[in-house]
Amino acid sequence: MYFLLILFFGSLLGIIFMIGRKLLLLQSGQVSQRDNVETFLKAQYFEELKHSTIKTIKKHRYTGLVTIVRLYVRSSSFIKNKYELVKTKIKNIYHKKVGSEVNEIKERQEVPKFLKIISEYKNKIREISHKIKEEEDL
Repeated sequence: MYFLLILFFGSLLGIIFMIGRKLLLLQSGQVSQRDNVETFLKAQYFEELKHSTIKTIKKHRYTGLVTIVRLYVRSSSFIKNKYELVKTKIKNIYHKKVGSEVNEIKERQEVPKFLKIISEYKNKIREISHKIKEEEDL
C-alpha cells in the first residue's frame, strides 16, 4: 500500500516538475516554433507506428488463437491423464484399507438451465479439441 502511494506521489512530483519547467520557459519567452514542429513529426511517427502495429496484430491474430487453443488442449489432456492415474491410485489405496467399494449416489437431481448451457459450451469446446487432437495425432 505504501509502495503504491510512494509511486503515485513520485510520479505526481515528476509531472509538476515538467509542467513547471515548461511554464518558466514560456514566461521567459524561450519556447520556439521548432518544439511544435518536432512534436508534430513525432505524432505522425506514432500514427504510422500505430497503423503498422495494428496490421501486424491482425496478421498474427489467428495463429495466436490456434496456438492458445492447442496449448489448452495439450495441457488439458495431460492434466486429465494424470488425474485418472491419481484417481485410480487413490481408489486402490482406499479399497485396500476399507475393504469395500464406495457407495455412489443413485439419485439424479434435475440440472438447472444455466448448467445445461455450460455443458453445451463444454461439448462444443470438446469437439473443437477433438478435431485439433486428430490434426496433431495426440
